[in-house]
Amino acid sequence: MMSIIMFNKTTILSILLIFIPLSLGSEYLEWGASITFITAGLAIVPLAAFMGQATEEIAVVVGPNLGGLLNATFGNATELILALVALNEGLIGVVKATITGSIIGNLLLVVGFSMLLGGLRYKEQEFQSVAARVNASSMNLAVIAILLPTAVQYTSSGIEEQTLQNLSVAVAVVLILVYGLTLLFSMKTHAYLYEVGVAAEEEATEEDTTNINLSKWVIILLLVTLGVAIESELLVNSLEEATSSLGLTALFTGVILLPIVGNAAEHATAVTVAMKNKMDLSMSVAVGSSLQIALFVAPVLVIAGWVLGQPMDLDFNPFELVAVAVAVLITNSISSDGRSNWLEGTLLLATYAVIGLAFYFHPVVEGLG
Repeated sequence: MMSIIMFNKTTILSILLIFIPLSLGSEYLEWGASITFITAGLAIVPLAAFMGQATEEIAVVVGPNLGGLLNATFGNATELILALVALNEGLIGVVKATITGSIIGNLLLVVGFSMLLGGLRYKEQEFQSVAARVNASSMNLAVIAILLPTAVQYTSSGIEEQTLQNLSVAVAVVLILVYGLTLLFSMKTHAYLYEVGVAAEEEATEEDTTNINLSKWVIILLLVTLGVAIESELLVNSLEEATSSLGLTALFTGVILLPIVGNAAEHATAVTVAMKNKMDLSMSVAVGSSLQIALFVAPVLVIAGWVLGQPMDLDFNPFELVAVAVAVLITNSISSDGRSNWLEGTLLLATYAVIGLAFYFHPVVEGLG
């Protein structure tokens, strides 16, 4: 059964590769912004999947410590590249929307589908409750970190943009330090809390370590990263015109569509392992990705904006903050007991659907694009 699922996944990703030349053709033959936007978005899906596969193969060869750090660093490389391209183009609002959208999508959409489909196959699934509580505390910190600069903005009269950016850079440094400490916690001092979910995966890859061609996967990683950068450039350049012609707001595109494109392969992995009754690993993939976005990707983008001269700060749209806070609150509430079932998954998906509808009908925010 799983071989069929893997075959289908590989086949689908291979078919989606056709959108790489189509997106390039659309750009240079001027087929229109909408076609370029759609084809570039679809082209990123297989590239992101192959980037993840290459990273995992390299991680197996270099060992658990360096491999874990590699996975932690490149886990959300696609979103980071896409956001950096948008940041360089001055689309600050889209970058912020993508950050909040990735957090919301991982916590509600991915965990929701994992709990629903896993719960339909197994009456009740278990995962490490201690690790879940630690992750919950880290996500609470992330919410506080993006809430306070916004609160400063709304409670201060005439605060200068540079002051707000300086505050955001300082907060970003703290978040990166915390991210480093979470890696130390999960990979060293308390690694046993995270070993349950990955034990089977390690057993499956241990025998194949000697057969992995490291040079081949390093070259693939470099080529795929270049491909993601090119497709991200096409996607971002066509975003404003395409979303306008498709009747979508930049806010909805940034919060809902772009995170799904960048995370599609990772989402499929989390759901697949949940259906194999490996809920620990599923939660690790989904919640871990949200933590990486909040504690690493967002701070890196703030610092990159500071270096590039783009006013990237942690002053988010209040509506986005509400959505993130709701996602974190309900996910923490459901996962705190270390058990899950199909109804809890449905509740998370229903929350995501309501938030998605709210963003769809939310009016255009000035300066978002």
